[in-house]
Amino acid sequence: MLCIAGLISVVLGLSIRTFSDAAWTGPAGDGLYAVLVYILVAVLIPSKSKALTAAAAVTVCVLIELFQLTGLPAELGESWPPLRLVLGTTFGAADLLAYACGAAVAYAVDRTTGTAVNCTRHH
Repeated sequence: MLCIAGLISVVLGLSIRTFSDAAWTGPAGDGLYAVLVYILVAVLIPSKSKALTAAAAVTVCVLIELFQLTGLPAELGESWPPLRLVLGTTFGAADLLAYACGAAVAYAVDRTTGTAVNCTRHH
């Protein structure tokens, strides 16, 4: 189930930016990126609480965003374009808010539904 949720977040994130150039697409894509990171953390560390999973997701996203300040992600993205989707290219302070919102939404959905992630965490 988590794999399906991850795939949906990737497809939505790529679709939003591919089919529209509206102002909301950047923050929405960044929020979905944080949702994906939340899912990945839940898969990799299933025994952690939902709150810790959300905090870890935001931390990973912030670290990647700060890494963009070095210019290295942009260089790596030129060498292999798919890395641009993972590491981004340029720092944007507004992205930090979008990541926090995305992780908060993932946390709220996980806590409310308690379905996919809870099933993984109890095994």
